[in-house]
Amino acid sequence: MLEMIAPFFERLNKTAGLNFSPFYDAYDWGRLLEGMWISVELIACIIAVSLVIGVVGAGAQTSKSRVIRFLIAAYIEIFRNTPPIVQLLFFYFGLGAITPQVDMGGWYEPIIGSFGWAVIAIGIFGGSYNVEIFRSGIEAVPSTTTEAAESLGFSNFKIFVYITLPLAFRFCLPALTNNIISLAKTASLAYVIAVPEITYTLSSIWSDNVNVPEMMILLFAYYIILVAMIAKGMHLLEKRLALPGYGQ
Repeated sequence: MLEMIAPFFERLNKTAGLNFSPFYDAYDWGRLLEGMWISVELIACIIAVSLVIGVVGAGAQTSKSRVIRFLIAAYIEIFRNTPPIVQLLFFYFGLGAITPQVDMGGWYEPIIGSFGWAVIAIGIFGGSYNVEIFRSGIEAVPSTTTEAAESLGFSNFKIFVYITLPLAFRFCLPALTNNIISLAKTASLAYVIAVPEITYTLSSIWSDNVNVPEMMILLFAYYIILVAMIAKGMHLLEKRLALPGYGQ
């Protein structure tokens, strides 16, 4: 592909002074593709962690234990009321400094790298919102539905897993979509702890080639396309999971 587009962008650089080096330089092209792929991996992992936390936290909020409910409430307040970049730096530089290291044969590497800390920090941040989103979905499930399941002899766990959660997921999809899109954009903060995602990669390219405006345009376009694809996918999922009589 690079061979096909390289001549055009080389001419564009020579004639108009627009230096989109990743589209004609093989080294920059490789860096661009790697940064794009790592960004997608990072976003997918963050979303997965936040969804798991959201489901578990929302389920824990229905616990009879006041201690568990208090811990979930405290978690939500702490992580919703502090900036995600502060949380990211706290996890990476604060907790990262006291985590075990692995002997790599002459030097030591942290057991959790920058990518892992970015997933943990931003995933936990997003999970604090997802807990409340799933809670609102659970509360929207008609009580008659769960009562019918109880009358059929379902345990509380089975009612939650097979009945309440699937319906709650459908109810909260619009709010969940907004948070997932927000997390996809927040993932770019991983740049500050040197995760080699798209922002970090393009900053390295513009440092080498002094083509900041061109790389900023590319970065802007990348997130527009990526977020549009996520939004479209979530919209299709919402239509696919729609049930007549349940919010329709």
